[in-house]
Amino acid sequence: MWAAQLRGVHKVFTVRGHGIVNLKVRALALVSARHREPPETAAALRDVDLTVRRGECLGLIGPNGSGKSTLLRLLAGIYRPTAGEVHVAGRVAPLIELGVGFHPELSGRDNVHLNTSLFGLSRKEAEARMEGIVAFAELGHVIDRPVKTYSTGMYMRLGFAVAVHVDADLLLLDEVLAVGDAHFQEKCRAHVRGLRAAGRTVVVVSHDLGAVETMCDRAALLVGGRLIEEGPPARVIARYHLMVRDGAVHSAAAPAV
Repeated sequence: MWAAQLRGVHKVFTVRGHGIVNLKVRALALVSARHREPPETAAALRDVDLTVRRGECLGLIGPNGSGKSTLLRLLAGIYRPTAGEVHVAGRVAPLIELGVGFHPELSGRDNVHLNTSLFGLSRKEAEARMEGIVAFAELGHVIDRPVKTYSTGMYMRLGFAVAVHVDADLLLLDEVLAVGDAHFQEKCRAHVRGLRAAGRTVVVVSHDLGAVETMCDRAALLVGGRLIEEGPPARVIARYHLMVRDGAVHSAAAPAV
């Protein structure tokens, strides 16, 4: 049974303007189509077919700019595919940018209510989860202070705590397990393992290949917007290392071990 499917997915972005045209030409472009720059396009994903199985942890790996974060945003419904189809079953919790949607003037507690409502939870449901969220985030009494007074670490912990307590069927993680101190990183990984044991589905983007190999049931390698290989993490990671060694992936994007 699948939790998400991508079929023949292309995602193309339009890039307008080269940034080097002089002011006179830009002014002329306002009144004359002849002087307007033709839009450029950039393909982030190319003909991707991928199935995320229900209850698995799938690791997305590849160099910077390979389309990993774009794929997560498609699963989250933030982007729509230029071509192809994306299907997702159930509630999705995207941890693509922690704390997005927090209001700096509101307290941590009020922001919990605000964010959980975006996932469709009632105020009563949010209150039932509040103690667990505050405990996981380790914020104690500061939960009633405005989040603008929080450190980056506190902000991050609250964002993660909210996302993992909304009972999502599909959890999307974009490099969030690499932030924070070692204690919180291990706490997050342990919680993800617990979610998997409870039958939740997780898709994680990470440059930490060691974490992908130990946490994930399966891995998928993206390079240049194309899905190169998917399968057991050790095999896919080995393919990535081989491509780096052979120069098929730029050395600046060499994977961390």
